[in-house]
Amino acid sequence: MDRFAAIAAFAKVVETGSFARAAERLGVSVSSVSRHVTDLEAHLNARLLNRTTRRLSLTETGRAFHERAVQLLADLDEAEESAGAGAVIPRGTLRVTCGVTFGTRYLAPAVAAFMARHPEMRFDVELSDRIVDLIDEGFDAAVRIGAIGGQNLVGRRVGATQLVCCASPAYLTRHGEPKTPEDLAKHACLIYEYAPQRDTWTFSDRAGSERRVRVAGPVHSNNGSFAEALALEGAGIAFEPDFIVGADVRAGRLVPILRGFAPPPAGIHVVYASRRHLSAKVRAFTDFLVERYAKPDWMLDPKALRVQK
Repeated sequence: MDRFAAIAAFAKVVETGSFARAAERLGVSVSSVSRHVTDLEAHLNARLLNRTTRRLSLTETGRAFHERAVQLLADLDEAEESAGAGAVIPRGTLRVTCGVTFGTRYLAPAVAAFMARHPEMRFDVELSDRIVDLIDEGFDAAVRIGAIGGQNLVGRRVGATQLVCCASPAYLTRHGEPKTPEDLAKHACLIYEYAPQRDTWTFSDRAGSERRVRVAGPVHSNNGSFAEALALEGAGIAFEPDFIVGADVRAGRLVPILRGFAPPPAGIHVVYASRRHLSAKVRAFTDFLVERYAKPDWMLDPKALRVQK
């Protein structure tokens, strides 16, 4: 029995939840993957997987073995990368999670450009606005806006974004323009589910003092693009990043308000589990995003926001 191949097949079955998907990822037949796992169980004299017609699940022994197996495979990858020093070519599959809007508009073109530069790379991407548990859900990295999230995570800043408080001209004509953050209490604010505090918006005044205000409105949603669309229809005031509303502000479809009270820019980070060695594929992709997002096209000219210091 090839123990390495058997352990790799077992880990891939657990990762994908299917012998067929594991075979597809590994580029082998389903029968080959099944044989590897069966041989591994025979070698260990223990059942690792519960198999039914509908699903696979780990046994208690399988769960413990899988944890060690994943670490073993990761350590082997890192050893090979360290031996190759600076000549390492990123290859393999990179599992990444990212917010829906940023992922669709800005990560997808970056992934395409990176694969053109490194044709041996493959990507498995999940777009979700919730905070994904990288370790439990088996992701190599996440692209996150603002807080990194988690003591066992490391983040490298690859860019920045500015929150913009804005509304449509039609809304402002009907309801007037708030002059201070506290005036938002009288307005329909579009609430974002995954904000650190969804019903509290934070601003900075000209002296640099923080102004936290409670907001409310007729709609809350779990996607920034949805709030943008509502704001364009005149349904309320949005407080969204420039990578979402920037084009509408430049075109005049949305008007920035509360000029002079913009909060500090938020970082955009590539986040990964804290480990002594960082895999070549994560490191290479992070370096690539730092280069690509050095002068992002989503940024608004400060004059457009009329931010006064």
